[in-house]
Amino acid sequence: MEKKLIIVGAGPGGYVAAIRAAQLGYQVQLIERENLGGVCLNWGCIPTKALLKSAEIWQYVLHAEEYGLRLSQPAVDFPKVIARSRAVAEKMSRGVEFLMRKNKIEVIQGTARLVPGPAVEVTLASGEKRVLRAPHIILAPGARPANLPHLTIDGQKILGYREAMTLKTQPKHLLVIGAGAIGVEFSYFYHSLGTQVTLVELAPHILPREDEEIAKELEKIYRKKGMIIYTESEVTEVKPNKSAIKAKIRTPKEMVEVEVDQVLLAVGITPNTDGLGLEAVGVKTEKGRILVDNFYQTNVPGIWAIGDAIPTPALAHVASMEGIICVEKIAGLEPAPLDYTTVPNCTYAQPEVASMGFTEKEARAKGYSIKVGKFPYTASGKASAMGKNEGFVKLILDAKYGEILGAHILGPNATEMIGELIVARRLESTGHELAKTIHPHPTLSEAIMEAAAAAYGEVIHL
Repeated sequence: MEKKLIIVGAGPGGYVAAIRAAQLGYQVQLIERENLGGVCLNWGCIPTKALLKSAEIWQYVLHAEEYGLRLSQPAVDFPKVIARSRAVAEKMSRGVEFLMRKNKIEVIQGTARLVPGPAVEVTLASGEKRVLRAPHIILAPGARPANLPHLTIDGQKILGYREAMTLKTQPKHLLVIGAGAIGVEFSYFYHSLGTQVTLVELAPHILPREDEEIAKELEKIYRKKGMIIYTESEVTEVKPNKSAIKAKIRTPKEMVEVEVDQVLLAVGITPNTDGLGLEAVGVKTEKGRILVDNFYQTNVPGIWAIGDAIPTPALAHVASMEGIICVEKIAGLEPAPLDYTTVPNCTYAQPEVASMGFTEKEARAKGYSIKVGKFPYTASGKASAMGKNEGFVKLILDAKYGEILGAHILGPNATEMIGELIVARRLESTGHELAKTIHPHPTLSEAIMEAAAAAYGEVIHL
């Protein structure tokens, strides 16, 4: 069979799949209508982390005297904060361009659509159309911000994440609708720089997919810092005028009216499967997402799909691993299906949130007899030295076998620390083994060892 592969979409799923395919000897054509790296690199993961770092440093500046440092007249240069974020994204995009050249991947700038064959018709910027054919086609079209039935992003008053990270002036009051990772990260960023933030979430707590105890603790921290948070609440009306926006919020107790400068809509994503020509070749979908098997093959032979366009967690690192597994399956290797219980969920606000596996509620609902181990950062020497002792580590362990069913961290460097627990689960380590594994002192990672020990009544520093 001809070792040729077409990939539609150059986000973290598509471009990673392209590189792995090139490593395996494939001639790859990668089609992208916007920028290499997709939303993650250009408008999501990377530039938002640059913004969040600026916010974190600003908070250090504001609290410098607590560290014995005196600063005179510090100020936020908001346009420069935004410019730094864009520069970081542009640098990373150039890095992906280099990787494409290094791996001899043909990048085609244009809009792709499946046509009978199956084949891919590409409309170039010039309007010219090209039809590409290969034995295998991988669809990685990504997703875009979702709208609400009564509220649509207009880029001026009603913002999506793209507009929220490229504003020319900092809003005095921002209403954020949706308290998932994106909503919480932008709420933290703007609030940390001095914007009054009102955060509204329909679910009972912010970060609805996280362990309830972790999310409620973060909620408490943010309320203490002055952020206005409404949970189990809904924005029912938004009326923009020349100078401001008036919004009505239905809470469990009353209707609340707020006046804000802008609204950030962070209520989820919509997969970019419309206009892709799926119906023309008979690819099955459900609620806009492409249906695939464990190795990402659709019902149509030779057509595969990965990333935000399929019914799996819409995360960059998930799309990348799906791309690698998909390509290795196409190449005749024997990759193992992705174990989605080992997927890390991360929120990069301060304090950070990171998790893996089941929440406590989920583990109990599935009938497990569990042990729960917790260790607070107030008892961590390293966290106290850092001046960041908010939060805790929480482990969910199977009571009989010690299997690590879930891990949840709220605190500094949580998104780095979760990797240890994912490796431990993949290697089928137990809670006992974590508790008996020596960790360097003083470190934040000791909290993992102590949380495991706490599950068995053996915690030392608590």
